[in-house]
Amino acid sequence: MTQSTTARLIGKPVQRKEGREKVTGSARYVDDISFPDMLHGTTVRSTVPRGRIAGIHFGEGIPWNEFTVVTAKDIPAKNCVALLIEDQPCLADGVVNHPEEAVVLLAHADKYLLEEARRAVRIDVHPLPAIFTIEDSLAKKEIIWGGDNIFKSFLVEKGDADAAMATAEVIVEGEYETGAQEQLYIEPQGMIARASAAEGVTVWGSLQCPYYVHKALKGIFGLPAERIRVVQTETGGGFGGKEEYPSMIAAHAALLALKSRKVVKMIYDRAEDMAATTKRHPSRTRHRTGLTRDGKLVAMDIDFTIDGGAYETLSPVVLSRGTIHAAGPYLCANVRLPRIRRPAKRLRARAPHGPHRGNRRNRAR
Repeated sequence: MTQSTTARLIGKPVQRKEGREKVTGSARYVDDISFPDMLHGTTVRSTVPRGRIAGIHFGEGIPWNEFTVVTAKDIPAKNCVALLIEDQPCLADGVVNHPEEAVVLLAHADKYLLEEARRAVRIDVHPLPAIFTIEDSLAKKEIIWGGDNIFKSFLVEKGDADAAMATAEVIVEGEYETGAQEQLYIEPQGMIARASAAEGVTVWGSLQCPYYVHKALKGIFGLPAERIRVVQTETGGGFGGKEEYPSMIAAHAALLALKSRKVVKMIYDRAEDMAATTKRHPSRTRHRTGLTRDGKLVAMDIDFTIDGGAYETLSPVVLSRGTIHAAGPYLCANVRLPRIRRPAKRLRARAPHGPHRGNRRNRAR
């Protein structure tokens, strides 16, 4: 940037590229886009926290021959929404690990009949023990991940926190909790997909991270990168809630498109979006601070834990942010964050991911 350009820009407002369209109402969000002969898609979900799928039943009174029905057996390649690790299935197959986990996908031209059909599908699940709190997960009330229910841990040490704490004239201790937080973006999750064996997969949708979606679709469809196309439409807010979860809904829409050989649109209503998608993680922080009587920081000993939910999604990323910022913007020579971790929880407190992030959560993230 030249000096003259800098002089013209610094200290002056910059017009948003999409500002006029948004304030005048002419912006086209994903649900404003339609294709000829397009189908609508919906998701049939688990109603229990954890269990083995015993059967899927399609009720009477619905013309099922008119519907496109997709289950895990219809996935062309890996049944996995690839992100940091490959632990989250695109569709539950054999087991469910959180409420609202996707099991069956349906598509039909009439979205009102589609809703009737969704209500007519019954998923039989034999319940398994579930974990509902950080405390029960850390206490290993039920082992559902590895040997200790811990997805990720960080250890940060500076100086000698124990020795410094022993010299502190004042010690302040506290335990603090935050609950899951809904991002409540203006526009719910939505995606449109077109897919065929000859042309590959194209998706249009409301999202923040197109390369996350691209990576997930490559693995699910077993296609090379050049045959997957991701188009970000005008996005009505995200706030982290549209980082990893759009990979899930994009895959679902594309699977229905592949089987039906038609364009499929999936738009969540607000209730489904709030119940089924990833949230900001619940957390628990135990903070012990040593000070001199005049208020100078001597030592900090911090135990920070976030609820990771059923699947990892982006939780390690969120955990790293908490680790980096746990001691605050203060000068302190002796700091220890001994057990910063993300315990697994099936049921997750944040909906899938990733939760945000965690699922995103399972996603408490």
